[in-house]
Amino acid sequence: MELLKRKIDTFLSTWKQNPNRKPLIVKGARQIGKTESIRFFAKNNYKNVVEINFVFQKQYKQIFADGYEVDSIIKNISLLNPRLSFTEGETLFFFDELQECPDCATCLKAFKIDGRYDVICSGSLMGIHYKEIESNSVGYKEDYEMYSLDFEEFLWAKGYSETMIDSIYSHLETLRPFSDLEFDVLMNAFKDYMILGGMPEIVYNYIAKKNFSGSLVTQKQLHLDYEEDITKYAKDGMERTKILNIYRHISIFLAKDNKKFQITKIAPKARNREYIGSVEWLENAGIISPCYCMESVELPLKGNYNPSQYKIYFKDTGMLIASLDEEAQDDLRINKNFATYKGAIYENIVADMLVKQGYNLFYYKNEKSTIVMDFFVRNSSGLIPIEVKTSDNATASLNKLIDADKYPDVSFGIKLCNKNIGFNGKFYTLPYFLTFLLKRWLKEMKD
Repeated sequence: MELLKRKIDTFLSTWKQNPNRKPLIVKGARQIGKTESIRFFAKNNYKNVVEINFVFQKQYKQIFADGYEVDSIIKNISLLNPRLSFTEGETLFFFDELQECPDCATCLKAFKIDGRYDVICSGSLMGIHYKEIESNSVGYKEDYEMYSLDFEEFLWAKGYSETMIDSIYSHLETLRPFSDLEFDVLMNAFKDYMILGGMPEIVYNYIAKKNFSGSLVTQKQLHLDYEEDITKYAKDGMERTKILNIYRHISIFLAKDNKKFQITKIAPKARNREYIGSVEWLENAGIISPCYCMESVELPLKGNYNPSQYKIYFKDTGMLIASLDEEAQDDLRINKNFATYKGAIYENIVADMLVKQGYNLFYYKNEKSTIVMDFFVRNSSGLIPIEVKTSDNATASLNKLIDADKYPDVSFGIKLCNKNIGFNGKFYTLPYFLTFLLKRWLKEMKD
């Protein structure tokens, strides 16, 4: 499979140029392209690459038997494979599937102090539990979390250049509406991305075949693979049952009007707080993104939410698509009817795009349900409510948050919908596909 251009490529190049670089741990959910991206970088930047996969080469788990000093590790690797070369300053150690050998993380401090070799580790978030690691080399390593392709990377895969992306951003920056042609082309690309998600194999096949052939089969297999991994890595039987219960019911709750996850609907007499650990497990595994209900519409966001009131979104919308019934699949691929499931697909894709920009997810609903807001982000000066609309109907909640004196941290809002760019003096109307540029725009926005 031809390698897709990814944002980690730039990160790795910058990491290599830093003379004080630390051993790197690249984490992320399975099948998002970690290994291929690291291999591509290694091939183009090092004379020698020592790649060890702790799943397929289990014998290499013994290389730490004599301790974590670099020379001891190299000696044991050489015993297992005497053909390898270890040129100082030109060798990268690539330890893949770190979750299968937690001891490996303990050697990173030694590699950093030694300084002769570069190290990159990669692993599935689902299996990385630092509590199992003897010493996780705090202060002597750097962590990087990788995601499936975001919409910008998807556009790169379709052939869009950086210049073309900048041209798209210029519309947002100047609030200049797109032409009908521009709008239709970008919206159609975005709808394809919603159906496919960002798993590299699925995107690559779509680009190569120029259609959706085989995408659903691959999505469903990945969905099942995630279930298998939950069974494998959730070691406590009761916890495993809770995690699977949540995982299998995410799309069901997203289809409801309020989309709030209520565990009592699938586990009678259970309480949400009893499942918080299971939600955190799925979040830490890179599978889901929880969206917590704010207790009040004010800064700061962190600490101002109820941990027992939350919605759950898939971290890759392709996984949501895979969980839907066959009739919904046909409706999506044939009719492009994304309004199905009460806007769940639009909400999930927006949540995913926000998370991939580094945002945590928060929503708000007051006691009388007279104000309901899908998401909140912030800039340097205040809170910004984001409403995701499946149709061009009223924005009562958005208006109330902006107009009311009781919400001084809110000065404007954002409405995401299937409409062109606009501003009415209170909130910005933006097409869904611009969501991937929100953080850049809000950071550069002039007061």
